[in-house]
Amino acid sequence: MTTVTIAARFNGPPASANGGWVSGIVAGLVGGHTEVTLWAPPPLETPLDVVTGPEVVELRDGEVVVATGRPAEPGGTVPGPVTVSAAAAAAEHYPLRTGHPFPTCFTCGIDRAPGDGLRIFPGPVPGRDVVAAPWTPHPSLAGSGPLTHLAAVWAALDCPAGIAVTADGTKAVLGRMTARVDGPVRIGHDHVVVGWATGRDGRKLFGGSAVYTADGALVARAESTWIAAR
Repeated sequence: MTTVTIAARFNGPPASANGGWVSGIVAGLVGGHTEVTLWAPPPLETPLDVVTGPEVVELRDGEVVVATGRPAEPGGTVPGPVTVSAAAAAAEHYPLRTGHPFPTCFTCGIDRAPGDGLRIFPGPVPGRDVVAAPWTPHPSLAGSGPLTHLAAVWAALDCPAGIAVTADGTKAVLGRMTARVDGPVRIGHDHVVVGWATGRDGRKLFGGSAVYTADGALVARAESTWIAAR
């Protein structure tokens, strides 16, 4: 049976994997545009079984279903791009520079060194209902040739939506993410990641995110569902 192992580098909370990275791994197994649902905290440094069915791909830790993926398209409207300079200014007001619940998160952790974590620090953009941050994919994230690894792009789409939907201080974790990566997301090139909130239904928080090139071309987008802590 095929297995995948999430290296400790790609953590979200200290003891489990970054939800976006895991979702991107599942998306690579599904192929194309994908909906990924996280059912349990994905363990690190643990071989996970890949179970492929006619419509769904599963990651299993023994008998525990960790994540499932199936072909799907993200919905909703995508806001327009944010310039690199405006995103850099927004990142100066990243709300989790102090009091970050997971400061070593691969995507948005403030304790990750340059070249190790993504160091995407989304802050509010004045006059718009979005958060944004600049992102330049590091060479260690290379996938195919000059392009960024698919899982890293999904990881970049993860936390900006989470920051947007928890702007009121709610604590939440990623439950489901549906994304498409049309690319190219090139290593060493400046990009901007944007996140926004779209609504709430009880403990479910809904948001979206997108990656743009420096000249404003949309190269990846996602919609996501977050589950608020009880």
